[in-house]
Amino acid sequence: MAAAQRIVIENCSIATVDADDTEHASGHVVIAGNRIEAVGAGRAPEGLDDVVRRIDATGHLVTPGLVNTHHHFYQWITRGLATDHNLFDWLVALYPTWARVDEQMVYAAAQGSLAMMARGGVTTAMDHHYVFPRGCGDLSGAIIRAASEMGVRFTLARGSMDRGESDGGLPPDFAVESLDDALAGTEATVKRHHDASADAMTQVAVAPCSPFSVSTELLRQGAELARRLGVRLHTHGSETVEEEKFCHEQFGMGPTDYLESTGWLGEDVWMAHCVHMNDSDIAAFARTGTGVAHCPSSNARLAAGIARVPDLLKAGVPVGLGVDGTASNESGELHTELRNALLINRLGAHREAALNARQALRLGTYGGARVLGRAADTGSLEPGKLADLVLWKLDTLAHASIADPVTALVFGAAAPVTASFVGGRQIVENGRLLTVDEDAIARSTRAEAQRLARIAHQA
Repeated sequence: MAAAQRIVIENCSIATVDADDTEHASGHVVIAGNRIEAVGAGRAPEGLDDVVRRIDATGHLVTPGLVNTHHHFYQWITRGLATDHNLFDWLVALYPTWARVDEQMVYAAAQGSLAMMARGGVTTAMDHHYVFPRGCGDLSGAIIRAASEMGVRFTLARGSMDRGESDGGLPPDFAVESLDDALAGTEATVKRHHDASADAMTQVAVAPCSPFSVSTELLRQGAELARRLGVRLHTHGSETVEEEKFCHEQFGMGPTDYLESTGWLGEDVWMAHCVHMNDSDIAAFARTGTGVAHCPSSNARLAAGIARVPDLLKAGVPVGLGVDGTASNESGELHTELRNALLINRLGAHREAALNARQALRLGTYGGARVLGRAADTGSLEPGKLADLVLWKLDTLAHASIADPVTALVFGAAAPVTASFVGGRQIVENGRLLTVDEDAIARSTRAEAQRLARIAHQA
């Protein structure tokens, strides 16, 4: 590796999450520029040139940065509403409000969502934004701007809906796009913002919302568009029993078979939730390499059910973790999903054998990178990979009596983040963001939430 300014991190426990799950009880990480130069046991090599900083990480666990694979940032300003609803009733209750969002609201909501994740160890985020009311401004640009200012690696899943109320859909007609406008808007977003390079900070995916909110033609042409442009595809799939029923009634088949018939299975595809899947569905995902964004807290909040994560993993399906929209996961933090994924899956058929701590950590790091198509460059701590990593403080009251650091991180309380790096750039220090003003974001998100509530009430 060419000479570059170096940061040396020493005296820490390390969980690399590489293919062999290599761990070091006391080790070092050397960052050179935006990449990891060395990872190993003991102290860093002597005589390194251009070392600009040394971090004594005694009492810390270093892991890859967390990777969020499913979210809806705009929902940050509608948290705490419709708290006792299932998915369809929740959507019906909130779409009239969501249909009034504008660029200023979406920017503030994106800031709030990103800030909460980043200060909790997320280094790669994504947003599935699919609500584009007429005259709302440049929503995609606002979201990408917020992510760039925060300093996180980011994938925008440019969503769309073309089935409004008059076509049997849930959102108001003025909040959906025509087929042509959805495709044109998505293509323009990809061409303007997508970076295909290995160290890209911003990428774009094609993401019609769900089988019950878009037309078959939007799914089919969306898949064709994504493959023509060389980007990934994302949507919701098999989230609820109501969706399963809808697909059988409308298309004569379940969600997985329907989505496959429109070109929506493949190594370039990942779907959110995938709760209600039978053995045939899982086999189809495994055969095609289709990925899954597992969102345990949201699934529980909306009483959607328990995804068959152990069976998906056993079959070889790529699985990552997702916060999901913060109107169905008010905490907005991904590191709590490590614990919730483990605990909720142990309520399923596999019971205590469902997941262990290291499997949960893998879901939140390498698994997520694989789902987003970025595992070659992030998701594990290995020489040559991007320096996206987190220092978790585990020597305080909350964790100090737990001997195993990975168990402490996953089973214990949410661990403080002493430092978080994205491409070698530190974005969090002692639990506070370095790139933006958290207090200003709190004020702006509250103001925009109140403004949206007033507009929705008047409407």
